[in-house]
Amino acid sequence: MPSAMYLILITKYSILTNMNFSQINNVYFIGIGGIGMSALARYFHSKGKHVAGYDKTETVLTLQLEAEGIEVHYEDRGIAVLDNYKHQDTIVIYTPAIPADMQELVAFQEHHFNVIKRAKALGIISDEFETYAVAGTHGKTTTSTILAHVLNQTPEKCNAFLGGIASNYNSNCIINKGSTRVVVEADEFDRSFLQLNPKYAILTSIDADHLDIYGDGDQIVKSFNDFVNLVQPSGALIINSSIDFNKLTITSDPRIITYGYDNTSDYRLHAPKYEDGRFFFDVVTHQKTYWNIEFGLPGRHNAENATAVFGLCLELGVPEETIRAAFTSFKGVKRRFEYKLRRDDIVVIDDYAHHPTEISAFMESVKKLYPDRKISVVFQPHLFSRTRDFMGDFAKALSLADELYLLPIYPARELPIPGITSEVLLDKVDMTHKQMSSKSNILHDIQQTSKDVICILGAGDIDTTVEPITNIYA
Repeated sequence: MPSAMYLILITKYSILTNMNFSQINNVYFIGIGGIGMSALARYFHSKGKHVAGYDKTETVLTLQLEAEGIEVHYEDRGIAVLDNYKHQDTIVIYTPAIPADMQELVAFQEHHFNVIKRAKALGIISDEFETYAVAGTHGKTTTSTILAHVLNQTPEKCNAFLGGIASNYNSNCIINKGSTRVVVEADEFDRSFLQLNPKYAILTSIDADHLDIYGDGDQIVKSFNDFVNLVQPSGALIINSSIDFNKLTITSDPRIITYGYDNTSDYRLHAPKYEDGRFFFDVVTHQKTYWNIEFGLPGRHNAENATAVFGLCLELGVPEETIRAAFTSFKGVKRRFEYKLRRDDIVVIDDYAHHPTEISAFMESVKKLYPDRKISVVFQPHLFSRTRDFMGDFAKALSLADELYLLPIYPARELPIPGITSEVLLDKVDMTHKQMSSKSNILHDIQQTSKDVICILGAGDIDTTVEPITNIYA
């Protein structure tokens, strides 16, 4: 006989799965400033709901939400937060990055409000649409944004919940009333993507990451395996051919389409090249070659992401000329190889890269674009556990620069780990021109030598230094 706890969980899951958001008047977010949370906030706001929420810190994004008419506050109000809400017509959505003892969260839970994680809310919303999910430890934000941009050029258009601010739309949420399609970034953190039921999915990579959550790489692979088996049999899985298929057991039986550099790929990326400041590549299939596809972002990794979208969209019947035009007009994602300044004498690029694989791919692109120029990197490590788990790989990736300014580790949700510091990492970087800096000192430090190409990398609050650094040279 099932235990009482089991029955409670099943009943709760059933209630949430069948929840009708149309009957909800108030949506309250705990951690509203997160990139995924703010996209949901914008969605509910567009539906005419009263949307409000808490975040720890005022940011550019929270200020934008306020300007759009969404209420945001920055102090934990505890039980006082209940004054304006009734549990009958309110849904509370929280991010797993919020501590379990956060007083507002505890108050809502103890007073029997419907409290669900962001992933559950996204899963409920996406079930109303034909879902296109993009997963992977690297490249999912850019790939999902490319896909949303292409589909948005078709008569059917699409909705989208993105993990970054799409430059073409200046938002992480795209709403097209009447469209039956939704593009979602399928986040592996906290196994969030297991709440989705995609018809189509792109899988870019399954490298080790979030080991503070998963423990080891095998558990990450298992989680991705669970995800791909959520793809509907009537749909398709578009998977990078560099992924070891022996690690996956796909039993849901979707159509499998491969892409990448491998000669056996169904959509093979070929001959990425730069011409007069523009970026082109070819895509080779088993039937034909698509020559000289122009893409708005440089770099082999971006071309690979675009190839996945190219293949999926052709399979969907999107005309080749529509895809090409969308690729040419694609402006990228904020903080993904985003040019902040580009002159003959100085270049400033901002990027979210926070994993060694991402940093290496970024540096490869920069060095190909600017082979004869000095490349200076400002980097803020993100998480003590990630720095510990990939210390040697970080050192190797950062050593590709000519000059390094290393900031203290951004802790995010973690407490310090003894012996894991930026100073330890700096010592391992093989470079002559390297030094520790900080957010408060970086403007002074960076002006002590001449600069040519400045790259600002990281996923923490290093973004607050981007505009001040850029303004030095503007």
